[in-house]
Amino acid sequence: MRFDVISIFPELIEGYFQAGVLARGRQRGLLALQVWNPRDFSDLPHQRVDDRPFGGGPGMLMMAPPLLAAIARARRENPEAPVAYLSPQGRPLRQADCQRFSHRAGMILLAGRYEGIDERVMAQVDEEWSLGDYVLAGGELPALVLMEATARLLPGFLGHEASAQEDSFAAADLLDCPHYTRPEQWEGVGVPAVLLSGDHARIARWRRGQSLLRTRARRPDLWVRRQLSVEDIRCLQEAESADESGRV
Repeated sequence: MRFDVISIFPELIEGYFQAGVLARGRQRGLLALQVWNPRDFSDLPHQRVDDRPFGGGPGMLMMAPPLLAAIARARRENPEAPVAYLSPQGRPLRQADCQRFSHRAGMILLAGRYEGIDERVMAQVDEEWSLGDYVLAGGELPALVLMEATARLLPGFLGHEASAQEDSFAAADLLDCPHYTRPEQWEGVGVPAVLLSGDHARIARWRRGQSLLRTRARRPDLWVRRQLSVEDIRCLQEAESADESGRV
């Protein structure tokens, strides 16, 4: 999969790809990255890319010509890729969206700065995505979040397919269950006995029940739209019973 990112801070994007799973995915040829700096497409003095908004108001806006030129160049290099603008006004980015993105050949991500971008650029934008109802200094962090959340869903990217399949939200908008590793005892707190039992069916039911309990407690917005299966109800009842009795 290829990501083209349009940003006036290419070092922020490139730097994040120097370590971790994104670096390994890039080295293995599963992921390609190209960053386009709008300043390289500006014919103004000092490669200027911003100006004051018409009608007044605080701050500066990113100008249309350099952004549109950068988008056009990225489209030539990645012709099948949709252009996505990272903005607080966009649709909330969810795991299901990233799953859908992972089937694409590529994406072009536009990271804004200042007070935003000239509205005329939006004619070349196919999608608009937001991380949440808050404002950041620019679109680079949201772009990085989108790329990592999508890339880790690519076949073979993590090395262990179950790693992505068992994440929070991967199982139909359920939060992940609790996890434990060594030591078995730490300051009087032990690992749930079921995880040491070797009974894989029982462990699977416990994990499912814990995911259901955790989602109900922490994310009521997800819980209210969930349709419980017969197996879900069974796992939830077992988890509730163990919780009430203090057993694990």
